[in-house]
Amino acid sequence: MKSSRLERLRRIRVSLPGRTLGKPAEPRVEAVDFKGAEDMPYAVRLAASWAWRFLIIVAALGVLVWALSKVSLLVIPVLVAALLSGLLSPVVNALNRKLAVPRGLAVGITLIGFLALVIAGLSLAGQRLSAGFTALWTQALFGIEQVQGWLFNGPLKLTNDDLQGVLDDAIVQLRGNATNILSEAISWTSFIGQFLTGTLLALFVLIFLLLDGRKIGLFLVNLLPRRARPAMDGALTRGWASLVSYVRVQMLVAFIDAIGIGFGAFFLGVPLAMPLGVLVFLGSFIPVVGALITGALAVLLALVANGWVNALIMLAVVLLVQQAESNILQPLIMGKAVSLHPLAVVLAVAGGSMLAGIPGALFAVPLLAVLNAVVKYLSGRAWERDEFVLAHYGIHPSQEQLAKTSAPPAPAAPEPQTSPDDRQPETTANEE
Repeated sequence: MKSSRLERLRRIRVSLPGRTLGKPAEPRVEAVDFKGAEDMPYAVRLAASWAWRFLIIVAALGVLVWALSKVSLLVIPVLVAALLSGLLSPVVNALNRKLAVPRGLAVGITLIGFLALVIAGLSLAGQRLSAGFTALWTQALFGIEQVQGWLFNGPLKLTNDDLQGVLDDAIVQLRGNATNILSEAISWTSFIGQFLTGTLLALFVLIFLLLDGRKIGLFLVNLLPRRARPAMDGALTRGWASLVSYVRVQMLVAFIDAIGIGFGAFFLGVPLAMPLGVLVFLGSFIPVVGALITGALAVLLALVANGWVNALIMLAVVLLVQQAESNILQPLIMGKAVSLHPLAVVLAVAGGSMLAGIPGALFAVPLLAVLNAVVKYLSGRAWERDEFVLAHYGIHPSQEQLAKTSAPPAPAAPEPQTSPDDRQPETTANEE
C-alpha cells in the first residue's frame, strides 16, 4: 500500500514558478524613470528658485530706475505736484464740501493763496538776506585782513612775492580749464531752463490733480481687470491718505525745526536768523540730509560773525533741536502717521540719495510710505471690509466677512445631533 503511494508521488511533476529548464529564477526589477528624478537636495533647489526670481525682480527694478532717469524732467515735476497736492487737497475739499464753493473756484483760491504765501516769504527772506550780507561782508573783510596778517606775521612768514606766485598759478589754472568752466556755465544755464520748465509742468499737473484727482485715479484703476479693480482702488486710496498724512506731519516737523534753530540764532546774535529759519524749513523736507546741511550752515554763520564760542553754542542748539526731532517728534508723530520705523526712514533716504541724488532723498520716504500702505492693504485683504469700496462697487459682503467685522455672538444652545443625510445644504457648505 505504501509502495503504491510512493510510486504515485514520484510520477507527479511539480513546476516551481520562475524556474525554466533547471535555471535559477531572476529577480524582477521595476523600471525607474531616471529623467524625472531630482538629484539635488531640496534646500539647493529651493535656494535656486528664490535666487532666479530675486534676480529677475532686481533686473526689473534696475530697468525701471534707468527708464525713469531718462525722463527725470517729466517724473520729478509730477512727484513734486503729488506732494503739493497732498498738502493742498484738504484745503480744497474743505472749501468745496463745507463752504459749498465750486471745485474749480476752490482750486483757484487755494493755488493763489499758496503762491502768494510762498512769494511773500521768499521776498521777505531775500530782503533780510541782502541787508544781512552787507554787515556780514564787512565782517568777512575784517576776517580776511586777520588771515593776511597771520600769513605775513605768523609762523609761515610769507611775503608779497609768495602771494603773487600763488595768484599767478591760480590764473594759469583758470586759463587751462577755461573750456571746462565754459561747459559748466552752459550746463548751469541749461539747468536753469530745465528748472523753469519743470516748475511750470509741476504747476500744470498740480492744477489737474486738485481738480480731477479722483477721476485720474479711477482712469488708472479701470485699466486693470474687473476683478482687481476694487482691491486696487482701495489700495490707492489708502496710499494717498498715507501721502497726505506724511506731508502734514513733515510740515509740522519742518516748522518746529525752523522755529527752534531760527530763535536760537536770533538770541545768540547770529546774523541772517530769519533767512536761516526759512532755509531750515525748506531743508527739513529732505529727511536727515537737509537737517545736517542747514545746521552746518547755521554753525558756519555763527563762526564767521561771532567767533568760535558762539559757534559752539549754536552747534549745541542745532544738536538739541535735531535730537528732539529724531527722538521725540519722528517716533511720536511721523511713526504713527505713516507707520515707518526710523531705521527704514534713514535707509530709504540713503538709498534714494545714492540712486538719484537730492530728488531721491526727497521722494524716498513718501514713496516708501505709500508703498507700505498699499502692501498692507492688499496683504490684509482690507477691501473686503472697506465700506467705501463695497459701496462704490456695489459689493455685498458675505456672511464670513460680516462675521469677521462684527462682534462674536453669544454662545447658543447646542443643537440636536442629526445624521449627515438630515443636514441642510447651507450647513454642509459652511462646514466644508
